[in-house]
Amino acid sequence: MGRIIEICANSAHSCVEAEAGGAARVELCAAIPEGGTTPSYGEIRAAQALTSSIAIHVIIRPRGGDFLYTPAEIQAMLYDIELCKRLKVQGVVFGCLTKEGDIDTALLRRLVDAAKPLSVTFHRAFDVCRDPFAALEEIIEAGCDRILTSGQQATAEEGIPLIAELVKRAAGRIVIMPGCGVREHNIVRMEAETGAKEFHTSARTLIQSRMEYRNEHVHTGNSNTLSEFEREETERGIVERCVKLYAAEIREKDGGRDR
Repeated sequence: MGRIIEICANSAHSCVEAEAGGAARVELCAAIPEGGTTPSYGEIRAAQALTSSIAIHVIIRPRGGDFLYTPAEIQAMLYDIELCKRLKVQGVVFGCLTKEGDIDTALLRRLVDAAKPLSVTFHRAFDVCRDPFAALEEIIEAGCDRILTSGQQATAEEGIPLIAELVKRAAGRIVIMPGCGVREHNIVRMEAETGAKEFHTSARTLIQSRMEYRNEHVHTGNSNTLSEFEREETERGIVERCVKLYAAEIREKDGGRDR
């Protein structure tokens, strides 16, 4: 199985930086402070226009918060999946739960069927489900290609024991992709201890606004988030270091042979 680093990209510019740094794939989303929501048509089109080789997977999540969706939200998700198919992105990312904390299997099958033939990732709704092992089997049965998870912990590093068990139980039937807190200093250790081959990271850095005039007494958004005169974007240098370090250490572990 090939090793893949996926970047959580919050803009078309972040997709450009991820590609330049050597990442294989991005998860394109908006509203990172809310855990990621569906990006706009314009953002998706710009990401496609400004990149040439990187795979673009689009998150399908109509809002932040929980993963128990209303009929109107489900319809919006289906429309967004339809748009992604028309735009010919490579994949979509979604998740859905019942009020009891189980996988909403009926809705999941509906979304997966709507997404075919795109690649499908079940996102970190998995990390707040009631029974991860039952959920694993249900997600496999629904036809998803991978699960993005922090092992139901605050970070994937803390979730290593569960991630390792999920990889073992998956037995190649689905990709288990650790995400949240995956960094260049821990990715090799996480592969060694979990057996995972795909990893999800943000590789973001803080960017200062170019605005010269600033009224910092007014907030047009949530004042508890970043200042409106700074933002986070993926940085190609961080991506490149992560990709190169991972590749170099794996080659060394393999005795100089690529697997």
